[in-house]
Amino acid sequence: MKPASLHLDYIQIDGRAVPVTVRHNPRAKRMIVRVDLAAGSVQVTAPSRRSVDKALLFAREQRDWIAERLDRVPPPVPFRNGAHIPYRGKEHVIRYVGARREDALERGPVWRVRSIDTGGLPEIRVTGHPDFVQRRVTDWLKGKARDELNERALFYAAQFDVRPSRITVRDTTTRWGSCSPSRALSFSWRLILAPSHVLDYVAAHEVAHLRHMNHGPRFWALVEEAIPNYEPAKRWLELNGPGLHRFGADPAGIFAGGARGNHHPAR
Repeated sequence: MKPASLHLDYIQIDGRAVPVTVRHNPRAKRMIVRVDLAAGSVQVTAPSRRSVDKALLFAREQRDWIAERLDRVPPPVPFRNGAHIPYRGKEHVIRYVGARREDALERGPVWRVRSIDTGGLPEIRVTGHPDFVQRRVTDWLKGKARDELNERALFYAAQFDVRPSRITVRDTTTRWGSCSPSRALSFSWRLILAPSHVLDYVAAHEVAHLRHMNHGPRFWALVEEAIPNYEPAKRWLELNGPGLHRFGADPAGIFAGGARGNHHPAR
């Protein structure tokens, strides 16, 4: 049975309002606190629907442990007007430009503007209803990731003389890519936030698994054949990859449909 969300509240930790979601799971034997490091939120699983108050009290009692966990990552960055996010490894600014723009007729609801044209940082411009900025930027990034990962995966598939059964892009939190026994490749859309050479490395890595479903010497030799200097990309992902999950994270749902970009929980 899938746990059901019961209640959303906040607890104050070091002057920061941290969202706490209480969920009911009849299979749970006791209260369980989990910290989502990607979203910067807390989930409490309760065995009973009548345990909301106890669950929130339990979370508050674990405040020091939660604070220690949250200190490991920077705060989440929802996709809202004025937010700074990486795209292809370079800093961009999300800029909401109004509900109706002639540009949108030609470019769509989201488009990128180069720094040479902005006079500063490159921008990801968004039009349409202001409540849909978060969703529209997410969809745009996923589309870009899908196009790029599909192109790079097919490029390496041709190079390795293999054929994937399908290529999908998902919002995974535990791995950047995977290759199933059915030869299906799956990638995290957040790779579009990373530098291009990092996305390239992950694409080659997963396609190489179509030849070798392990991480043995022959597998790494194949990856090196495609990307002779893959170690910097591998190290970048190990060091910086976890931080990519905070971009677009909206644990309280405040910006789930919103560009009303300067609102935040009371601190």
